Amino acid sequence: MSDLRTLHCFALAVLTLAAGPVRAADHVPAVLVDDFSYLDTSGEPADQTAAHQRRLEAFIAALRRDVADDARLRLVSPACGASCPAADAPPAARLHMAAGAGAGVVITGGVQKLSTLVQWARASAIDVASNRVLFDKIFTFRGDSDEAWERAEIFVSRQVRDALAPEPIQLVLLPFELDDTSAGAALGETESDQKGLQEATEAVRQLLAQSGRYRLQDAAGEIKPGQPLLACDDCEARAARAVGAQQSLLGIIRRIGRTEYIVGFRVRQADTGALVAAGDSGLRLGANYSWSRGAVRLVRERLLETGGSER
Repeated sequence: MSDLRTLHCFALAVLTLAAGPVRAADHVPAVLVDDFSYLDTSGEPADQTAAHQRRLEAFIAALRRDVADDARLRLVSPACGASCPAADAPPAARLHMAAGAGAGVVITGGVQKLSTLVQWARASAIDVASNRVLFDKIFTFRGDSDEAWERAEIFVSRQVRDALAPEPIQLVLLPFELDDTSAGAALGETESDQKGLQEATEAVRQLLAQSGRYRLQDAAGEIKPGQPLLACDDCEARAARAVGAQQSLLGIIRRIGRTEYIVGFRVRQADTGALVAAGDSGLRLGANYSWSRGAVRLVRERLLETGGSER
């Protein structure tokens, strides 16, 4: 098992470069969580190697799950398989592995047991392209049980992820609109239609707010009642600019038939009106009450999980 000296040398090699946060308004960092090392200098007579290895593996697995579940980040994994460099390989080899996986950032570190009840966990985040230290911190935690390791992982994970995550994008979520091309379009919107649109808007609002990637701004006062935004060239971006937001998102329900519809969305840059992201669900079947489910699924898969680059 690699000891922490490997990690310490690695950190010293990169700490000579300028450290700083990784922040971007519209970029989702691709993150590789590398293996962590373990060193027991407690002097305890019992051989706890197997237990420590199991807990270390659980720690790393939980950290990878946390990164994967964090909409502000994108987890990547090495594609080299059996040919990947060993865990104790030179840092340059591990960074080369990360670059090959498409990672922009590597999270690495180690745990050291100092005494029966005291351990250190060191976590570092390295920018792959520049070899720059983005985050480097030593945490002290008490205990050497499964529960103690789990608590330590939760705390360390939150600290590292918050340091790497981009600043939330200021976003105006505009009300979903109905683009009705069905045979009944001439009848206009019904109360059921309006309810379905409101539910879709609210469901997407909750999804975006919970993602941590966006900070929602209210632009209701900038929208004229009854004015469709879908056919207005600059209305979306203008509403976002008026409240100081960076982007706008407009959702569209395109009704093809009584129970046939397509959910779509488009995100525009407020300052230029340029299209940042867009997507549609393809033909779906269901009544109005299913619009919100389709909208949430589409925005999650085509905006949040892709980093906002879908067109």
